[in-house]
Amino acid sequence: MALLAVTTFASAQVKTSAEAKAMIDKAVAATQNEKKAAKAGTWINLGKAYMAAYDAPIGEVWTGASKQELNLTMKEQPQAVSNVRLSDGVYTKEVYEEKNLYFNQMGQLAIVEVTKPVDEDALGKAAAAYAKAYSLDPKKAKDVSAALTSIGQKCTNDAYSQYSLGNVATASLLFEKVADIVANPPLSQIDTNSIYNAGFTALAVGDKERAKKFLEKCYEVGYYAEGGEVFAKLADIDTTKTREYLEEGFTKFPQSQAILIGLINYYLQSDGNTDRLFELLDMAKANEPNNPSHYYVEGNIRSQLGEVEKAAASYRKCADIDPNYEYGYIGEGIMYYNKAVEIQDKASAELDDAKYMQLVAQFEESLKASILPFETAYAVTKDDTLKVQISEYLKNACYRFREESPEMMAKYEKYDRIVKTQTAE
Repeated sequence: MALLAVTTFASAQVKTSAEAKAMIDKAVAATQNEKKAAKAGTWINLGKAYMAAYDAPIGEVWTGASKQELNLTMKEQPQAVSNVRLSDGVYTKEVYEEKNLYFNQMGQLAIVEVTKPVDEDALGKAAAAYAKAYSLDPKKAKDVSAALTSIGQKCTNDAYSQYSLGNVATASLLFEKVADIVANPPLSQIDTNSIYNAGFTALAVGDKERAKKFLEKCYEVGYYAEGGEVFAKLADIDTTKTREYLEEGFTKFPQSQAILIGLINYYLQSDGNTDRLFELLDMAKANEPNNPSHYYVEGNIRSQLGEVEKAAASYRKCADIDPNYEYGYIGEGIMYYNKAVEIQDKASAELDDAKYMQLVAQFEESLKASILPFETAYAVTKDDTLKVQISEYLKNACYRFREESPEMMAKYEKYDRIVKTQTAE
């Protein structure tokens, strides 16, 4: 799930909660007058009242503001201050009468949590009021669109805040509300990001039926999320269509590890035959014969199946097509590295000395085989993040052989230095 930083400012007409409540009562009373209820302006005023009610407990604060900035605009002092750990780090929590403020480690306001709302569904009611206004007077389309957009942004901000606070089920309901709000005319938008997030969060709390509803909507409108995650998740939820979703997803996102592993597991569990995977890959190769990523994926499949030599050949084919395609080298390096770790685990449990020494020799052979492809990947990649990740592997591999030669010691020291420098930063 991509967590977006949505910055919203409180309304310029923020009132106290008591004033906001009185404003709502007055606006509601107007809608109960037959003549006034027939006018779009009456419903627009009701929408404004509910938005003011939403803003009132927030006051004059905004996400992204520093504590120093807020000291200039806030009159009240926190009732309590503490450090709390959320999913993405430690925050400073300040408790006020109607809200809690969470500051990140840079001292910026990251989350506003209203604890005493004037109305629990102020944004939903505001959206309904504006929709009613538009139905009465379509000429108000511009004003209503702007209001619905603002309401959707506020609700989105709340959804991400609840997710960050660990209230995933609440976040899911809020993402659904966002999608419903912006679907209202005249906006009439399909908010695929909110629909997907509603499904993602529903799945995270184990509500598969609800997740299925939203993910199927994403699929219907052609939104598959990053790396085709919609296919992978639907394949897991709807077991009657697992193969269908995975195969279609694979044709669109052949590098997706979630889809790839899902396909491998599906074929192994269904009939033990993975030939269909290679048929799909052959189709992809025929369509894009000069795309090295198809051979990288083939290498991953064969590696997953334990076909080490065939996997290495596939990874090396990447370089034949594009010598600067780093992932072929990375794939081969990781395969040999992971095999070495697997052998090491076996050796640690082996009690027979002779067999233990054989396993140690195999371990060292596989570990050493990872060094050259990793070094080649390091040399060709332009991605600094990848360079650090590759250095981590190389540091560990070269450490084992550092006493063999000055050259190997120099390699170990080089990659160890790169990793330490990055960690220090």
